[in-house]
Amino acid sequence: MSEPNTIRVLTVDDHELLRRGIRFSLLPVADLDLVGEAQDIEEVLQMCAELEPNVVLMDMRMGGDQDGIQATKLIRDQFPQIQVIILSSFYDKQLVQGAMQAGAIGYLIKGVSGDDLADAIRGAHAGRPVLAAETLSALAAPTPQQSNVGQDLTAREKEVLAFLVAGLSNGAIAQKMHVSVAAVKYHVSNIFSKLNVSNRTEAATLALEHNLVDKK
Repeated sequence: MSEPNTIRVLTVDDHELLRRGIRFSLLPVADLDLVGEAQDIEEVLQMCAELEPNVVLMDMRMGGDQDGIQATKLIRDQFPQIQVIILSSFYDKQLVQGAMQAGAIGYLIKGVSGDDLADAIRGAHAGRPVLAAETLSALAAPTPQQSNVGQDLTAREKEVLAFLVAGLSNGAIAQKMHVSVAAVKYHVSNIFSKLNVSNRTEAATLALEHNLVDKK
């Protein structure tokens, strides 16, 4: 049974060797508890219900016609309290966007170090988007046709958005900007509305894709 302050982690991958690698990476980390390992969508949904993990590490490519985006959407629809980090060998912009739209809070490249993986899990559990450097580069790459997304954001909203991209909480943003948390929440709500997104991860993804902010 997990200690009260540990983060419960579930991993999903159809390859035993990769699951084993994650298992040994997380084993020595005191505040992380790997509570289960699933091989497919049916198994992960059953384990989410039974084991109540805090964070799921999701393989992007699984056997048959299953994929991590489909599984992520099902998890987030049925268990919205569970955060999902995608682990993939690819960082194609469309894959990243699909994962974020499905509700994933993070997208990492397989082979990430044990320390970085542990930090990403902690960040996801705290509600902070976690994206690999390669993923950020893919999202920030210019596209042939740029839309007017985000052009109606005020200077203040862009400042708040930059802090969202950096993964700061509302409280931390309030301290940085010397304003109340309520004021930050108001700006975040306006940002979501103007960008037509429903969460911080989607907002951060869109901001990077359309170069809406300078990196903090």
